[in-house]
This record gives sequence, structure tokens and C-alpha cells, in this order.
Amino acid sequence: MRLHILAAAVLACGLAQPALAGDSDQWPTSVELGNGVSAGLKGLLQYDVNQFTDDRLPDGTDRFDDAHTWRRQEFNLYIEKKGVFTANAGYDFQANSWVDNYIGVETSAGRFRLGQFKTPVGWEDGNIATGNVTFMERSLPEQAVYEGRRVGLDWVYQGIPHWLLQAGFFTRHDLNDDAAGETFAGRVVYNPVQEQGEVVHLGLSASRELRDDRTGRIRARPEVNLTPVRLVDTGTLEGVDRLDRQGLEAAWIHGPVLLQGEYLAMQAIRPGLRDFQARGYYVYGTWALTGESRGYKAGSIAGLTPAHPWGALELALRYATLDLDDGAVTGGREHDWTLGLNWYINTHFKLQANVIRAFSDRGNLPLDPTIYAMRAQLNF
Repeated sequence: MRLHILAAAVLACGLAQPALAGDSDQWPTSVELGNGVSAGLKGLLQYDVNQFTDDRLPDGTDRFDDAHTWRRQEFNLYIEKKGVFTANAGYDFQANSWVDNYIGVETSAGRFRLGQFKTPVGWEDGNIATGNVTFMERSLPEQAVYEGRRVGLDWVYQGIPHWLLQAGFFTRHDLNDDAAGETFAGRVVYNPVQEQGEVVHLGLSASRELRDDRTGRIRARPEVNLTPVRLVDTGTLEGVDRLDRQGLEAAWIHGPVLLQGEYLAMQAIRPGLRDFQARGYYVYGTWALTGESRGYKAGSIAGLTPAHPWGALELALRYATLDLDDGAVTGGREHDWTLGLNWYINTHFKLQANVIRAFSDRGNLPLDPTIYAMRAQLNF
């Protein structure tokens, strides 16, 4: 309860900040320790409201419950010397789970990182900061394919012009007791164009997860998070030897316009049984109505920095689809349309509104809810 009150107070402070154009000043949450070393606190607070309509089952009962609560209460303590090393310890008090906890060093041979952090397959989940994603929640295929955070070692190299190379190995463990096998992963990004306000991003990622428990499960929420309901869900797949994941990424930033898409697939390899494949993709476009351009660095897209005293406005539209039907496994199919409006009040505070029209078909139970979602976010 005390933490909830503290988080609410910090969020209220964000609302009270003046919406200064280009307000990029750091809040006083860090200190200089000398010799270029600094230490500080970072936070991400998100409060969500989800409302559902057209979600009745044949017996007349509602499948979804409206909800409003904290989505995230993440706090990270860090110490760093830019270009040399970083150490980070993070915890999400809403989910009661450890987030990024690692030590990283920069060398002429690339950046090396040891600890718990995001796996790379799934561009928005694994490689774009949570506070910078365009829509309130990741798309259907991202949710289904993304593996999550794991304990391991990775390497990122940008010493070749226009290219980013990444490779990682993740152990059977994570800090939340949620891992079930070893994972090998890699990612390659090519930027034929990378200038301020003009970026072309092309990426390819893949991983192989060796399953110790011989099971797997693939599912997704209808692009909001305050519901436990999944309209598509394979249930538990038995006899799984490994899970193979692949992702294809593409994006184009052209001034105030962003076009982005990703194709994702995952195979459950089951010796002696029929293998299962899940697949899906999303495409979306955004337009900054106030003229700002998205930032881009190290294969990751940033949010908007307001150029006006009252902030920046962004309109977005996404189409996403996921197919979890394969052979005897009838996990269902779903496709969603999401219309989004983002108001970047300043560099720390953002308001979001999404309208999601979901269409699902699982067995003989079609369900097509309309979802209204809103978020207040403070990021520092």
C-alpha cells in the first residue's frame, strides 16, 4: 500500500511539471561520483484503464471484466561510466518481479553484458524500451513468440558501418524462477539509411530454446494487459524438445511518419509427435501531427521529443494477426485493429488512448470484443 501511494505521488508530480518544449533536462535522480562515474534512479510508472464491449458468451455472461490499476511500477538503480561500464538493478513492484539486472562493459570488440535482460526475438518486446512503444501493449504475435527476460551473456557489435550484430546465450534460470531451458539467440540489423529524421531499418532475429520440462504453451491477450483472458491459446503442448523462434523486422522513419512491421514465427519441435508452428505479423503507421520525428539508436526506435510548449501529438493505426491452429492443435486465430492517440506532454509524461477491435475464432467460439484503453505514463 505504501508503495502504491509513493508511485501515485510521483505520477502526480509528473502531471504537475510544466510542459516545456524540448524539456530534455534530467530530473535530479542521479549524482556524479567523479571521474565520469554517475549513479542514480530510473523509474517507469504506468496506470491503465481497460473497458470491454461486445464480449458476451452464448449464455449471456461477459467474458471480460473492466479494470483499472497500475500496469507497471518499475524502478532501476544504476551506476555507470558512459562508454565504459554500466551496472543496473531493476524491480517491478506491480508484477513483483525482477526486470533488468546486469553488468555491462564497452570494449573495442563490442558491448558485453552479463545478468538478466531481454531476449532478442521480438523487436518491440526485446529491443525497444517499454516506455517508448507506440501502442499500450505489444501486438498479438509479439506476445506469443517473445521469450521474456533470461539470465545470460550477450554481445552487441556496431563496428561495421550500417550494421548491428548481436549474439547471446541464456541459461536454464532467471531471477523469477520462470525459465525452463537453455537458449541460443542472435540478431542482425542493417541500416542502409540512418540520418536525423530519415531511417531505414531491416532486421533478422532467431533463437533456439531447449526445453527441460518437455512442454510449451503459446497464447496472447487481446492487446491489453489488465485481463487474464486469452482469446487464442494452444494450451499445454506435450513432448516439446525445443522451441525455435524467428523474426523479420522492417521500419521507415520519414520526418513525422513512421511505418513499421514484423513477421514472427515459432516452431515447437516434438520428436515422435507432430511439430507445431505458430505464425503472425503486424504492420502499423504513425503520424506526428505536430511535426516531430521519432529518434533512432542502436536498432531501437525512441519516442517523440515535443517541439511545442503544449507537447506533441501522434496518431497511430495497427493491424495484427496471429494463427495458432496447426494440425490437431486448435489454439485459434485472431486479428486486431488498433487505433491509437499519444500525447507527449513533455519528455517525462505521456498520455495514451487505444481503441482495439478484436476478431477471434477458436473452435466454435467466435468472440469479437471492442476494447477502450487509456494510460498515464511517467518515465524518468
